[in-house]
Amino acid sequence: MRKKENKEFPKMKRNLIIGIRKTHRFVPNNKISDYLVPYTSSGCTAMCLYCYLVCNYNKCAYLRIFVNREEMLEKIIKYANESDKELVIEIGSNSDLILENSITGNLKWTIENFSKAKKGYITFPTKFDMVDGILDVKGKEKVIIRMSVNPKEIIQKIEMGTSSLENRVKAINKLKEAGYKVGILIAPVIFVENWERLYEELIIYLKENISEKAKQDVFFEVIFMTYSYIHRKINEEAFPNAINLYNPDLMTGRGKGKYTYKQEQRKRGEEHIKKLLDKYFPENRIVYFS
Repeated sequence: MRKKENKEFPKMKRNLIIGIRKTHRFVPNNKISDYLVPYTSSGCTAMCLYCYLVCNYNKCAYLRIFVNREEMLEKIIKYANESDKELVIEIGSNSDLILENSITGNLKWTIENFSKAKKGYITFPTKFDMVDGILDVKGKEKVIIRMSVNPKEIIQKIEMGTSSLENRVKAINKLKEAGYKVGILIAPVIFVENWERLYEELIIYLKENISEKAKQDVFFEVIFMTYSYIHRKINEEAFPNAINLYNPDLMTGRGKGKYTYKQEQRKRGEEHIKKLLDKYFPENRIVYFS
């Protein structure tokens, strides 16, 4: 698989690999969670042009399912129970668990069984709307689900293979009505042409379509895009007609082969989005910008 050419990336994304997760590290995190913990899957079937998993797995960012779920969840519950505080453990940093659940049912099983933990929470982000299978399960009060959103144009042209904005918002409302804690990631912020207008339209859409119940305590995370040399090479060969996300006028190098937005551009983006959230969601918390 690793010897295949970059242009075969879309076909490779249709593979499903079954295995056993051998490494299970708890990585400290100081954002929405206390730890990032690999779980029942890695990779994804979607083809977002900026996907951070590509940095880790290169063109082999296809979906892997790990079958030793009991072993992994037992370790997470033990870790949470032995902590001297209420830990929040991120179990979806390597994959999209809503997507995976549509194949395996692992997420429903996880939520039901994590309810046996004496304390702590699990959390994960998603770009998918297939939430019906987890609406009626035991243990929802110990789960924080964060829906990732972007302007419609970015979802259609850059986040290929994911759910539409409309369906993601419907999923937010369903999850909140079912009793989940729900957050929204505006992520990743991408400085495409007319980005100021696009992100204002996005936040207005959220304001107009998120249920009143969800608005009561929904929180926001804002993450700016990180791109890489690996992304550039794969996208040039696999998606030659797609938007070019590399902009040397706005980006600077960071680390080995990675690009982030220059400080002045990022500051401008933070100010604009904070102003929009303060205007349209004045009562809701912005957890962080990253």
